[in-house]
Amino acid sequence: MAAKGNIKDFVFEWEGKDRNGKIVRGEMRAGGEAMVSASLRRQGIMVNKVKKRRMSGGKSIKLKDIAIFTRQLSTMLRAGVPLLQAFDIVGRGNPNPRMARLLNDIRADVETGTSLSAAFRKYPLFFDALYCNLVEAGEAAGILETLLDRLATYQEKTLAIKQKIKSALIYPVAVLVVAFIVVSVIMIFVIPAFKQVFDSFGADLPAPTLLVMAISDVFVKYWWAIFGFIGGGVYFFFESWKRSEKMQKAMDRMLLKMPIFGEIVHKATVARWTRTLSTMFAAGVPLVEALDSVGGASGNAVFVEATEKIQKDVSTGASLTSSMNSTGVFPNMVLQMCAIGEESGSIDHMLGKAADFYEEEVDEAVKGLSTLMEPIIIVILGGLIGGIVVSMYLPIFKLGQVV
Repeated sequence: MAAKGNIKDFVFEWEGKDRNGKIVRGEMRAGGEAMVSASLRRQGIMVNKVKKRRMSGGKSIKLKDIAIFTRQLSTMLRAGVPLLQAFDIVGRGNPNPRMARLLNDIRADVETGTSLSAAFRKYPLFFDALYCNLVEAGEAAGILETLLDRLATYQEKTLAIKQKIKSALIYPVAVLVVAFIVVSVIMIFVIPAFKQVFDSFGADLPAPTLLVMAISDVFVKYWWAIFGFIGGGVYFFFESWKRSEKMQKAMDRMLLKMPIFGEIVHKATVARWTRTLSTMFAAGVPLVEALDSVGGASGNAVFVEATEKIQKDVSTGASLTSSMNSTGVFPNMVLQMCAIGEESGSIDHMLGKAADFYEEEVDEAVKGLSTLMEPIIIVILGGLIGGIVVSMYLPIFKLGQVV
């Protein structure tokens, strides 16, 4: 089902009098003015005015928005605020109109008798199976605020890992993009000026100079094709990665095997996997059912396939540790901690410790990578720019020797 949060919604502002004759005002989401009036009359309010107001625009809803909402809702429920009132407070205070509309939709569903987990399931784009399953478990056990707190912690840690991975990748990519732009400017505007000077010499030019000038000619003549090909290639690559299942699997496998970066991606994926399963166990979700959500939450196709295999093995009576070991994707430390957890009956605690360890490992690896990448990038850029400069000054040095 498509998420209503992306569809234009209408909110009705109303004004009326309550049973005591006091003027009251508010907002309500509904299909029409008649529905608003009927709902208010059932509440004992004499309606004077109903006005439709469109709430358009707003930024798209991100995982960070959902994490903040989960933390706010958990805090309010712990403070004893009723669920509907908590939704009303969070929705009114949200700066993103789309998020506010989404919360109003969910509140309206809950107000009509729908369970909170069922209301969340209507919006799978924002609330995945893991989220809905934990909320459902919290409702059934009467510990909704506790599980929302665990969910918020889980989402915050997941966001932190993603941010660390992005910070590790953005720096080298940004530097390489700037380097390409600088080299393009040199090739298109600077080298042709040198070429005019060298043509007036009428002397034979060194091979490196001829090579740089040939590359410059290609840039000058086909700059539109070069930029178009690179831009189109990058766009096509990311679209294929996003839409093609085969491409996603191939890229996920390649990411895990990349030098330097692969280790960080692997540790981050293990941290997400163990954190997710730990959270599900702590909520009392059965193992086989919990594994339905764990694979997708890992964010890597290799671990999704491994989780499916683990689920099949566990459902036939195999232990979790032996099932994980047979996949060959989990480090020995995770397997050992899982084995200890199975023996002691505290799998959720041991997996949580493993997640903490690998999250710290990712943090340290990202810091080390940043330190390592700086000199490598400096050497590459220095060699590239320096090579171009030397190539263009070789003929001048040659003329100086002749004179």
